Amino acid sequence: MTCFIELVGLSLYIGVIGVITCPSPYYAALSMALAAGVGCITLVWHGGTLIGLMLFLIYLGGMLVVFAYSSALSGELYPDTWGEGVVKFYVLAYLIGFGIVALWFKYMRGGWRAVMDEYSEFYARPGDIGVGYVYYDGGAMLLVCGWALLLCLFAVLELTRGSKRGALRAV
Repeated sequence: MTCFIELVGLSLYIGVIGVITCPSPYYAALSMALAAGVGCITLVWHGGTLIGLMLFLIYLGGMLVVFAYSSALSGELYPDTWGEGVVKFYVLAYLIGFGIVALWFKYMRGGWRAVMDEYSEFYARPGDIGVGYVYYDGGAMLLVCGWALLLCLFAVLELTRGSKRGALRAV
């Protein structure tokens, strides 16, 4: 299981690097989906089942709609790839930075588990507490966030409608 969670962490880091160094909107949307999915798997693995599910639905349900419309508007015939010279430099710089931080955690702080095990004295699991908060105080905020995502969708539809032909146009 340790290998699985380390593979998930590496996938999360690769997804974040893909979002940071996105040469084209197509690759940014793919990297965002990877980073959101793997980040939510990490949250679920550490006990935050409700927050992992909510973030997964918000990211993949709301943000990717905006990415889909932005990539449809900025359709490039020949999009830049991660093989470009400048993008290779940034990817290499982020990988070296991550390697330095990982080695520092491993040798100076006693590994990743020394940081994770600091909060073992709590009685309730974080996933169980989150359900109560969503239905107590967070329910109204969840509705407000849903309406805000719907408003963003309509704003994107209005911006992309072109010259009064409606949101659904023939390409």
